[in-house]
Amino acid sequence: MPLSAGARLGPYEILSPIGAGGMGEVYKARDPRLGRDVAIKILHETVSGEPDRLQRFEQEARAAGLLDHPNILAIYDIGTENGAPYIVSELLEGATLRELMTPQGMTQRKAIDYALQVAIGLAAAHQKGIIHRDLKPENIFVTRDGRAKILDFGLAKLTKRNAGPAVDRDTEATGAFTTGAGVIMGTPGYMSPEQVRGAEANASWDIFAFGCVLYEMLTGNRAFHAASSVETLHAILRDDPPEIEQIKPTLPAGLGRIVKHCLEKQADGRFHSIRDVAFALDALSGTPSQVRAPVALPPRRRNWLQLGGAAITLVVITAGAFVGGKFSVKQAPVTYQQLTFRRGYISSAQFSTDGHTVVYGAAWDGKPMHLFLTRMESPESKSLDLPSADIFSISPIGEMAICLGRRFVWGNVSRGQLARTTMLGGAPRPLLDDVMDADWSPDGATLAVVRRNGAETRLEYPIGTVLSGTTGWFSHLRVSPTGDRVAFLDHPVYGDDRGSVAVVDRAGNKKTLTREWGSTLGLAWSRDGNEVWFSEEDSRGAQVMAVTLSGRERVIAGDAGRFMLQDISRTGQALITHEAQHCELRVTLPNSNGERNLSWLNLSAVTSLSADGKNILFNEFAESPSYSVYRRSTESPDPARPSPAVRIGEGLAMSLSPDGKWALSVWFTAPQELHMLPLGTGEPRTLPSGPITAYQWVDWMPDGKRVLIAASEKGGGSALYEQPVDGGMPRALGSKGITVNGHTIAPDGKFVIAKGADQQLAIYPLDGGTPRLLRGANPDDVAIQISVDGRALFLTQYGELPARIWRLDLATGERKLWKELTPPDSSGVQSVYSIAMTPDARAYAYSYYRTLCDLQLVNGWK
Repeated sequence: MPLSAGARLGPYEILSPIGAGGMGEVYKARDPRLGRDVAIKILHETVSGEPDRLQRFEQEARAAGLLDHPNILAIYDIGTENGAPYIVSELLEGATLRELMTPQGMTQRKAIDYALQVAIGLAAAHQKGIIHRDLKPENIFVTRDGRAKILDFGLAKLTKRNAGPAVDRDTEATGAFTTGAGVIMGTPGYMSPEQVRGAEANASWDIFAFGCVLYEMLTGNRAFHAASSVETLHAILRDDPPEIEQIKPTLPAGLGRIVKHCLEKQADGRFHSIRDVAFALDALSGTPSQVRAPVALPPRRRNWLQLGGAAITLVVITAGAFVGGKFSVKQAPVTYQQLTFRRGYISSAQFSTDGHTVVYGAAWDGKPMHLFLTRMESPESKSLDLPSADIFSISPIGEMAICLGRRFVWGNVSRGQLARTTMLGGAPRPLLDDVMDADWSPDGATLAVVRRNGAETRLEYPIGTVLSGTTGWFSHLRVSPTGDRVAFLDHPVYGDDRGSVAVVDRAGNKKTLTREWGSTLGLAWSRDGNEVWFSEEDSRGAQVMAVTLSGRERVIAGDAGRFMLQDISRTGQALITHEAQHCELRVTLPNSNGERNLSWLNLSAVTSLSADGKNILFNEFAESPSYSVYRRSTESPDPARPSPAVRIGEGLAMSLSPDGKWALSVWFTAPQELHMLPLGTGEPRTLPSGPITAYQWVDWMPDGKRVLIAASEKGGGSALYEQPVDGGMPRALGSKGITVNGHTIAPDGKFVIAKGADQQLAIYPLDGGTPRLLRGANPDDVAIQISVDGRALFLTQYGELPARIWRLDLATGERKLWKELTPPDSSGVQSVYSIAMTPDARAYAYSYYRTLCDLQLVNGWK
């Protein structure tokens, strides 16, 4: 029942009503004990008996009660009167941010001012381990004197154990939005992608929501808004809002970059902390609106912060502290210094011999890969006067081993021409073609290299002396400081980045030091040479690890987002590239009005398109270390709202059966397993592997009763096998050392198109006849699809943009350009990753990785 003026609520005297909502009423009241006016929120009797709402009400009081900050609503008291719970807070006069919004947005000065205050307030909450989880304009209040206050911690989540006992860490509050399937924490339009998917709460949720609010403040438009809540959630997962610069061309470019950085789909692509957002905003707070110079985004972490005239200083105790009767010495903090500030992809980076200069290879703003030089004390980078190139290694005397014309050829595998040059300029001297990686010996006299030889990847040290080989691939080889062994990442599946750390000595004795990780990219020797450091990612997140030659592991840095270790200097500094990566999937259907984006989560990679073009088979690489297999219908009554994807299993997806009822997938067990996954009803099946230990390629025979396999047995090279799907064993067909890609089995099942050890495409008869080379094909060609009449082959060459698809006549060798594929935005895109077509070539789909990086210098890793 509403309270009237003069009524008493505990010690408080009600003065007047302020407002009412679904959960209760808010009153202006007087605290006679302190002689101050306050606001009191009272929970309705009708909902105070509902545990979820009562819990949320109490959560708000307890979470905010842990905080004492000028940009967060102060909570003075909590109590219960006649069974009605209430919260007493400071009395605010002004309006919510929602009420201050206009269709044209706010002025730049006000938007930055309010946003900076909100960021500082959120930083204080995060410092206490409290995540808001429902940041939106309605929960931000601006007082008459311009002070921004964060309201409503009813969905707050405690993440740190040292934040005190006042909040129940094991209790979740009821969310603001419900679906038929259950409860989602937050408000549609301001929820992060991982919040939509119900992942574990972390501070990056608030950073994404903050980006949504800032976008709306600047443009007057919501970043994500659709006809229904469900459509809005789908937009958050797959769409990007219009560029701020297109809506408000007069705003500084730096503001748009800050918002985009907050709104990255992957959490590890956003700012490392809300405090870093505040740094970036503070740098812009005095920028006139007509200035268009880009702002340099701050490092991920800082040791000091000056915001709004208040300095926050981190004091490092080096002498130690006396705790519990013992001295405890605290290590110096880890610091991160950002070295690059452009939009694009960084392939590799190396310290020069002086330890202060860094050379890196990058493709900025959709342009080809080039070498750049930067110094730690300067935010500027200088382009080296060289052809399109990347850096492999820098010798002790300053000579560079570079990669000319590096391009991706399959998945994560790239290669180019190895050449030598200096940082002083001059034409590079070519040494070797088709090199995947290289590193100098400690004396700078010889090189270790990785290159492909037919279906085998080889590690040579020196060049010409093979120390190890694999049907998979090797990456990030590094010669030890003593020169007596080489460390590298050993990937069992060609193109895939799962793998383990291994070393090999000069006699060819190989030793695997770690287990197989879900993703391994980046490796370097520690400065003393006693450990190998590497970056890995699995279900627990991303980490930098160290392993000794005896196999003893330890964690160097954990939960630092997606990044790659590039190099370690003689003084122990580290170079890393911080990455935000997405794999996008686009489809073109008959009679359609152009391409459609059918990406589902973060890393959607197409593998197969049904013959009628109605179903697409693809992998989601980010969902699980073992990968998830999805099917998605390309048909939808409303083209603007595609049908949802359906998860049908796990593993590496291969192909759809001719009748469209089954999909093949490979599981990364030891040995690997081949599975049949039903697209509809039915149970998955496991096909017996026999002697096979690793699968390279699998596709259906035209009759749908057998599959053709390119695989290898333990210690052997790749070969062809045929296997019935009714449970029979695989039967070797005799062809050795071959590599198969795409859907290249003839419609009559009599031959398959594959590459031999010489990397030439050829027709391989399945009855055991002599292979016949394809006229008009090139060694770099990758087969996609044989035509429906078996007379032509569609092929491409990975590693180039636009990706060109050629139609090759199998009888005459005549080669005609059929299609060019270019992503709408090519920034951070190095190549098209995969292409699938229908046999009649009326529909096609393709996927491409977009990797946006910044280069960072790390001090303090031990």
